[in-house]
Amino acid sequence: MGEHVHLFRSRLKRLNGKYEAMSRGYEARMQPDGLIVLKPRRASSRITILPILLLIIAFTLFKSFLFVSLGEQNYDERVTRLEAGTKVEQVGAFVMQSDPVTQMVADKISPALR
Repeated sequence: MGEHVHLFRSRLKRLNGKYEAMSRGYEARMQPDGLIVLKPRRASSRITILPILLLIIAFTLFKSFLFVSLGEQNYDERVTRLEAGTKVEQVGAFVMQSDPVTQMVADKISPALR
């Protein structure tokens, strides 16, 4: 009797798992023999690349705007002061250091800002 109960509970557990997966959506597919089989949809990633890319572009534009408005020498002095600060300021200095992309964008937007 114990073996049958174990088989029943394992089958019940498998069916409950299938039910939970189907509750998030499913796709119906027809097999070559005409049998329609329902399969649960895969969980899709909620993080897409577009918002991350837009954030990077906006941050680069912000850095370039600061670079142009402060001037190269003053900008580098401020970043150097940040490097001597706390750990958070050091991380900020690493992120805000002038890189080739920032300088290139600053060169492009500089005529429009002056």
